[in-house]
Amino acid sequence: MKKLIALLLISSTLMSCVIYTRGEDGKPGKPGEDGKSSQNNSIVEKKLGFNQKLADSLGADKYGMKPYVIVMLTTGSAKIEDKAKMDELMKGHMSNIEKLAKEGKITVAGPFSEKNNRNYRGMFIFNTKSKEEAESWVKTDPAVAAGIFSYEIFPWYGSAALPLYLKYQKEIAKENP
Repeated sequence: MKKLIALLLISSTLMSCVIYTRGEDGKPGKPGEDGKSSQNNSIVEKKLGFNQKLADSLGADKYGMKPYVIVMLTTGSAKIEDKAKMDELMKGHMSNIEKLAKEGKITVAGPFSEKNNRNYRGMFIFNTKSKEEAESWVKTDPAVAAGIFSYEIFPWYGSAALPLYLKYQKEIAKENP
């Protein structure tokens, strides 16, 4: 019973901390709806850490999101037995990923760590909303061109901040694959 009373007291205390804004007419409103929108919006932006310049530079919408294209690499039809040739193609695959990342075209790339029933081998998230543009970029991959990988393309909507993680990757990786 004591725990229940304590829980009720904590809940009521938390509920009383909710801040309600008032509109111009004195009725409850939303932030920025009281005739002082620019002032209130800047207060909200400062509290939330909103950065309009950063959002604009990343192409973010009002939710901090943007469209991307995901390319799922699948097992291709080519069967290359020559180990040296396969090594050369995979080295080209990795170099192409690095090139596309430097150009700002690829945001995420990596293999799947387990076999799966769809034969997905890896994925790319391309920094474009155009499936055609993403396909033109994936076709520059030597392993795709050789038929080692095939691919499926999907439109995707995710955080506009996703490309920012790449700048830290070199700082945390001791070696490149």
